[in-house]
Amino acid sequence: RLEALNGNVRRAPSPQDAGAVVAEILGGKSAIASPAPYLETCGVRGMGGVIWGAADPEQWREACATVDFGVTSASYALADTGSLVTIAGPSETRLASLLPPVHVAVIPAEAILTGLDELFLKVPKPAEIASSMVLITGPSRTADIEQILVRGVHGPGEIYVVIVGE
Repeated sequence: RLEALNGNVRRAPSPQDAGAVVAEILGGKSAIASPAPYLETCGVRGMGGVIWGAADPEQWREACATVDFGVTSASYALADTGSLVTIAGPSETRLASLLPPVHVAVIPAEAILTGLDELFLKVPKPAEIASSMVLITGPSRTADIEQILVRGVHGPGEIYVVIVGE
């Protein structure tokens, strides 16, 4: 479903392979990575050109606004819509998925759910666990009154999802 929305899906058999796929996507350009433990498992921390977290919120905002890529994990993905589900928290911030022009998300295959029904069975009261739960469905896009579609106006114009495992 994500590919139908002009998203890019890549597969990696293991977390180590996922790190190599992320490095290939980044192509040596600048990136910022959310401090998600899964990204650390995949070897994103310490990858050349990747900023790993920032203690100062202003530094974090500035970095997110100036890098080429934002790399995150996601709590879940929804198969029926191709959406990523990010539950905000200390290890997963929204800015890394919203400000850079390209978003790269790395998720384990077991985090893929069928759809919203299954998501709300797993997370019945999201407001009790986080300040926000964001659903990201493809690259940012909007249309004006003449229905001319424009990508990247309100968020990343390009998105990659790296699915790890079978």
